Amino acid sequence: MRTRFHQGLDELKEKLLVMGGLAEQAVDKAVEGYRLRDRKLCMQVLENEAKINQAEREIDEMALDLLAMQQPMAVDLRFITACMKINADLERVGDQAVNIAQRGLDAIGQPEADLQIDIPRMAGTVAGMVRRALESFIEGKADLAEAVLKMDDIVDDMNDAIFITMADKMQKDPIITRQALDALLISRNLERVADHATNIAEDVIFWVRGADIRHGQNRPDQDANGS
Repeated sequence: MRTRFHQGLDELKEKLLVMGGLAEQAVDKAVEGYRLRDRKLCMQVLENEAKINQAEREIDEMALDLLAMQQPMAVDLRFITACMKINADLERVGDQAVNIAQRGLDAIGQPEADLQIDIPRMAGTVAGMVRRALESFIEGKADLAEAVLKMDDIVDDMNDAIFITMADKMQKDPIITRQALDALLISRNLERVADHATNIAEDVIFWVRGADIRHGQNRPDQDANGS
């Protein structure tokens, strides 16, 4: 029974990593669709949303089956709980990708405008957060997860800078208001993806260390011992 249980844990981890790949790919395609004004890429994100939703359901069912099978304690219980929470965050990353793709489709119908912002740079930073958060999960390393937490402030600063630039642009040149709003919404969606990456990192730390650092409690920069 224990062997089957631990095989189930391995399968749960593998399914979650596949889910992570789908969510990460969706964000990449959505941003590229916006950057290149590529309708096909944007539509692929919308069409693939169902795969992410289906993966979320399957992972939740598997996690609940594992909980019922063995009534795990300590680290195994924390692992399954973390998987369910990470699963929910990855599904929401997929939702943010859909929002970005929709803004990309809207932008295709508008004249190009020089907005003087770098959405791809912000997207690259956010993608790095998601990858590092998933890497920390794969390797079970809390120190990698802590690095994700430190990157969140960088993304917040990028989002704030884009907001200031777009507000100024819309005031000075109202004709580009729609393009600026699309960029603002995409920036906000990327900031939300970063938040979900942060949540994943916090869940990894909870799994590995048994420490709840949500809402700023026991954060590494507050507690030198990271506990």
